[in-house]
Amino acid sequence: MGRIIDLYCRILKCTIAVCLAVMVVLVFGNVVLRYAFNSGITVSEELSRWLMVWLTFLGAIVALREHAHLGVDTLVRALPPAGKRLCFVLSYGLMLYADWLLLAGSWRQTIITAGDRTPATNLSVGLFYGAGWRLPLSDMSGAASAMSPSWPHASCPRCQAPQSRTPRRSPPSSSR
Repeated sequence: MGRIIDLYCRILKCTIAVCLAVMVVLVFGNVVLRYAFNSGITVSEELSRWLMVWLTFLGAIVALREHAHLGVDTLVRALPPAGKRLCFVLSYGLMLYADWLLLAGSWRQTIITAGDRTPATNLSVGLFYGAGWRLPLSDMSGAASAMSPSWPHASCPRCQAPQSRTPRRSPPSSSR
């Protein structure tokens, strides 16, 4: 299961890189065309906005896998293993609830706006709200693998035991 999720995250990273590259080309090309030739790329602004939304949601999936989201773990590090596990399960439970809300809202918006078309590209607005599906579905599968019996995770800095903050003493020197 871990290999499949790792492959999925590698594909997402490549997709994010492509989205970013296309955004740069579109925006830079549009600026150059606008100022140098008094013209522009009609779909540049709209596609860049869509790519930014998709890039954000895809990046959140990768960040979840790599434990890169911001978190304050001062209290959690001070807890015993059972307390850490409880906080871990609670935080993932709250995340899954938020994912459910995002999924339900995105689904409703997609259905409502499926017949609407964007002005520049004439694409369905439902594709824009479709970005909200991928994050909850991926988070739900990621949460299932994260709550595996192999907890605490070796790669997760929040799951590790706190480091001792006392400096090591060097052995006394025997210089006379």
